[in-house]
Amino acid sequence: MKKNSRFVIFVAILLVLCMLVSCTKGKSGKIGKDKGYSEKSIRVKGQPYSLVILATSDLHGNVLGYSYEDNKPTKNNGMARVYTYIQEERKKHPHLLLLDGGDAIQGTIMTDDLFNKNPKEAHPVLTAMNIMGYDALTPGNHEFNWGIDSMKTILNQSDAPVIACNILDKKGNYVTGRGSVIIERDGVKIGIIGVVTPNIPTWDGGKQGIADTQFLPAPKAVKDEIAKIKDKVNVIIVSAHMGTYAEFDEKGGSDSADAILAANPEINILQVGHNHMVVNKKVGSTVVGGARNAGRDIVRFELLLDDNNKVLSSSVDVIDLQNTTPSTIFAETKSIKDAHERTVIYIYGDKDGKGGVKVGSTTAKFQPENEIKGIPEGKLRPTAVMTLINKVQLLNSGADVSAAALFKDTSDLPAGELNYGNIFDIYKFDNTLYKLKVTGAELKKYMEWSAQCYNQWKPGDLSISFDPNYPGYLYDMFLGVDYEIDLSQPKWNRIKNVMFKGQPLRDDQELYLCVNNYRYSSGLKAKNLVSGKKEWESSGSIRDMLVKYFNDNSPVAPEVIENWKIVGVDLQKNNPRRASLIKEINEGKRDVPYKASLRF
Repeated sequence: MKKNSRFVIFVAILLVLCMLVSCTKGKSGKIGKDKGYSEKSIRVKGQPYSLVILATSDLHGNVLGYSYEDNKPTKNNGMARVYTYIQEERKKHPHLLLLDGGDAIQGTIMTDDLFNKNPKEAHPVLTAMNIMGYDALTPGNHEFNWGIDSMKTILNQSDAPVIACNILDKKGNYVTGRGSVIIERDGVKIGIIGVVTPNIPTWDGGKQGIADTQFLPAPKAVKDEIAKIKDKVNVIIVSAHMGTYAEFDEKGGSDSADAILAANPEINILQVGHNHMVVNKKVGSTVVGGARNAGRDIVRFELLLDDNNKVLSSSVDVIDLQNTTPSTIFAETKSIKDAHERTVIYIYGDKDGKGGVKVGSTTAKFQPENEIKGIPEGKLRPTAVMTLINKVQLLNSGADVSAAALFKDTSDLPAGELNYGNIFDIYKFDNTLYKLKVTGAELKKYMEWSAQCYNQWKPGDLSISFDPNYPGYLYDMFLGVDYEIDLSQPKWNRIKNVMFKGQPLRDDQELYLCVNNYRYSSGLKAKNLVSGKKEWESSGSIRDMLVKYFNDNSPVAPEVIENWKIVGVDLQKNNPRRASLIKEINEGKRDVPYKASLRF
């Protein structure tokens, strides 16, 4: 063979190898071919360079945008919708960055009951994330629900680096392998730091490996990580799985994104999460953004930089994906399609009636119809759903009083045969049950804390509305005491006429209370509502208790114990003008009065 021919073949092979390398996305965080990325710079000298960063958080296992409880697609969320938006943005900004802020692998029957309990299987969420082409992942607290080893096994399936600067093992090494990653785009060096709420031991302290792991205060851990990379980067991004305000540590701010920023004002972009709330603000020169849960939103950050990579301006938008058409690629990916079909069979059985978790039956539906569309009756009065949950908790714990939340405004049990999805619908978390001794004064304080979810009623209000800064899953309803909630009063002065066994509850009276493990740690203890410690914990989950109750007692008739009511309001329910306004709301002609009450 002639030398020239050999040289041509050599060059051709070299070019092929270079193309393969440029199209491979590995742990380094480099872009892959599915992103339409080219190593060729798209910068124009003398013109501001636009750096776009897209960020998701709290996806909670919702790959396809599908409600397994209802056995049908959702209308406004899911990773498939998120991916459609990402693909459209990549057409305009092929060099964009894609980040996730945690709580991705938990939250559906598919993830929790099948794949998270078998972490060595190909996880559908990680399969989808690899298709989407993330550049870095920050774990959330729910990634740790099954212990350290399980978390590592599942997240090791990621093509992108997993970063968490404040989670260290006994030797001081990053549990996820690294605390940050540096990625270059068109000559811009971007440092991305991951940080997680340090409260994980509070919720999952008994899980494998948690006790041997260090969860450090977030502001200091971020500061230390910035010190390691600041001389190597032009832009600093922090992906924080925590809310802006402190969840537990109000004084020290160890779990507060606002505290991170106060200690590190040089941060250019701060992504927040965990609280399932839209955050869109600018603090100094830092843009701060956060999305709701389950793929309902995506956060879009944009920086404009000059030729020397100095940030000229910054912006943040939170994009509601309700009107976005889901991508079909996940449904067409065999492993995800198989995982979805396996989940449906797990819940409902196959076409031959085989499989499916056997639950029981009801004689009628459990939730009343909403008078006003979007305003849950289940939080305005006692219902059979909440009576059932609290009754089952009392039966299993032997406590005097039970407290529980309606986690989803639309939760209900249908009439007839039930499946596991129906139970998941009314109790979507794998919580266990605790029992502890409290005083009457402590119980009333806890009840006041819970009643903060409502806005104060004002004369002329025609409906009851809710404080949008107080997530609905924090609102507990109680069984075992009779009480009134006076909404004419401000927060912390609403609980009236508390009766226990027919007598007024004395402040010094002692009684046993049962709550789920999350409420015990993040509510009762974190907010200093009670002094007592748990004296009993269930061996199984509350959801398992509900399944057993239906197995043992079906058919179950809906029972409503009318032990509480809202007082201090005059909604003018007999006024025909009010009825006319409500009709317009229910027909979609007026906005739902959720954050502010309906008025003439």
